[in-house]
Amino acid sequence: MLSAAVVGMGWWGRNMVETIEQSDKLQTLSVTSGHPANHQDFADEKGVSLVHNYEEILENSDIDTVILCTPHTQHEQQFLDAVNAGKQVFCEKPLSLTKASAERMIAAADQKGLVVGVGHERRYESSMEAAREFVASGKLGTPLHVESNFSHNLLADLPLDSWRVSPTEGPSLPMTGMGVHLTDMFLWLFGPVDKINAQTAKKAVEWSAGDIITAQFKFANGATGLICNMATTPYYGRFSVFGTEGWLEVRDTGHPQMGGETHVVTCLKGGDQEAQTLAGKNPVKANLEEWADAVEGRGDYRFTNQHLIDNVATLEAIGNSIQSGNWEKV
Repeated sequence: MLSAAVVGMGWWGRNMVETIEQSDKLQTLSVTSGHPANHQDFADEKGVSLVHNYEEILENSDIDTVILCTPHTQHEQQFLDAVNAGKQVFCEKPLSLTKASAERMIAAADQKGLVVGVGHERRYESSMEAAREFVASGKLGTPLHVESNFSHNLLADLPLDSWRVSPTEGPSLPMTGMGVHLTDMFLWLFGPVDKINAQTAKKAVEWSAGDIITAQFKFANGATGLICNMATTPYYGRFSVFGTEGWLEVRDTGHPQMGGETHVVTCLKGGDQEAQTLAGKNPVKANLEEWADAVEGRGDYRFTNQHLIDNVATLEAIGNSIQSGNWEKV
């Protein structure tokens, strides 16, 4: 069992502690944050040690791994410090904000023989696993197009001074909060992206980076893609892939992590459609546990290091396109 320290005690950091409580492959020993005194009650409730700075965690030989739930701009240095201390690292998405930064992080982990974990849990949803299997089986034929809308208003009330909506923390909250999950799925199913055209809009909130993002993709294999993410509408989830031999569509009735069912419809060349309903599960736990198994030599982690770098490069190109108003190379 891996002993972990969770760094960052916001909404998601607390969720990670509560998720690890359900696992027999990891346990939380310590937590910390930028304002540790605000989290003593939570630490006491969960029976974990609250430490007052990150250095204490890095110096603790009883801690095997660091789980970073901190602002994106802090990831690289915290990651490198953990690697230098010999800790395994699971980092919340996005891993970083530039390709060069991600490459430095991956290279440092590689040098120490560490397995990099990342919080792209949508790969572990049953519906997305079904989409991956459909594409990998060849039933899709030649890939033509992939598109998705993953939107919700869970963070719609964030104040203007929240780090999550700061322009320095990424191109927009809809992209760093939701869109990077979709670009990760695009890479998993269709391979590397060649170029991107993206735009944002500010409609319902005063966040400077807006509450809507859309992006068009041209893949290296010639296929196309489209995403839309909104941070001020009730939950909506749709993911579709199209090919010469068939198509697949995923529709969620609610957030899968919160127990929503998922409907998966497939259609092959003859025109007959097949539908199935999949129950929700906890993909965050599934991700953490597969990573823990890989760290301890019990299996493979479904993310390659190149996937991690390519997704950050895709995010960087989206930001560049928003700024330039043009198609940008990845």
